[in-house]
Amino acid sequence: MTMTRPKSVLVVEDDEALMLGLEENLTVAGYRVFKAATGPDGLKQALERKPDLILLDVMLPGASGYDVCRSIREKKIFTPVVMLTARKEEFDKLVGFDMGADDYVTKPFSIKELLARIKAIMGRSNRRVEGRDQYRFGDFLLDIPSRTLTQRGKEITLTRTEFDLLAYLLANEGKSLSRETLLRDVWGMEYYGTQRSLDTFVAMLRAKIEKDVKTPKHILTVHGVGYKFAS
Repeated sequence: MTMTRPKSVLVVEDDEALMLGLEENLTVAGYRVFKAATGPDGLKQALERKPDLILLDVMLPGASGYDVCRSIREKKIFTPVVMLTARKEEFDKLVGFDMGADDYVTKPFSIKELLARIKAIMGRSNRRVEGRDQYRFGDFLLDIPSRTLTQRGKEITLTRTEFDLLAYLLANEGKSLSRETLLRDVWGMEYYGTQRSLDTFVAMLRAKIEKDVKTPKHILTVHGVGYKFAS
């Protein structure tokens, strides 16, 4: 009988008490836990251990969580990253997403909420949106198997979540999609997803594919509902 390897989580956190609590709860939940207390060590372990998910504190000795996340993405490693932050300013969340984070949790947080997010993100990382292998719109080509977006042959860098969101919108072109539907089907969250996170990712996607973000042609807002995609 083949034994399934437990999913692994790398926790990069310099608060010893929080680290201990996270390690205990993640272990009880069935995850294998790796630990790092500094930015450089977190990056080293992310590259060497190749965990299934990374919990990454923002404020770390040696290098910030933002810097670690950016370095991971620059090396074309798309392991899901959840930022742990005590900061509440929207700017910090934008920075984290722009560096390639998949989600964030603001301290103090509920362990139940965190475990739900981890489960949802891990489930979505292995899920593929049903539809075609390629989608063309304007000057762009989205290739699902290679997970790339190109504009006239030049690759446009997308985070994992940006890619998943764009692929889902394209697979449902012309349909008005509620924010709840997008959070459920793209993020995999039933009740922990935040609509402001969705709106942030939409704004970031628009900045990459729209000629004028103030009057978008492709990702359209459906007032009172959510969004829809138009070629």
